[in-house]
Amino acid sequence: MSGQKALSLTIQDLPTLLSAYMPSLQRGGIFVPTRERYTLDQEVLLLLTLPGDEERYPVTGQVVWVSPPGVTGRRVPGIGLHFRDEDQGVRNHIETLLAGQLDKGAPTYTL
Repeated sequence: MSGQKALSLTIQDLPTLLSAYMPSLQRGGIFVPTRERYTLDQEVLLLLTLPGDEERYPVTGQVVWVSPPGVTGRRVPGIGLHFRDEDQGVRNHIETLLAGQLDKGAPTYTL
């Protein structure tokens, strides 16, 4: 396994958060747009800023989704990170922000 990489992501609004959040993962996760190359199972430190929040939440995730540069269709290059158990507070905060919107079938960056 290669060394841990770090990324920063600021999500400006709730529609973008809804498109980036990955609720189908057991511990939740987030899609991070990037053109850098990552491999499945790689560990990544993410400094995440959520809409309406000044705090940067440090979360460490495992890469479970890769959309490489040059991906076709309306997809965005990037990675999907699966949160760790320790990041349950961030998941809870995201799901509170998205209350009532998660089951509406909105388009996402991954599925």
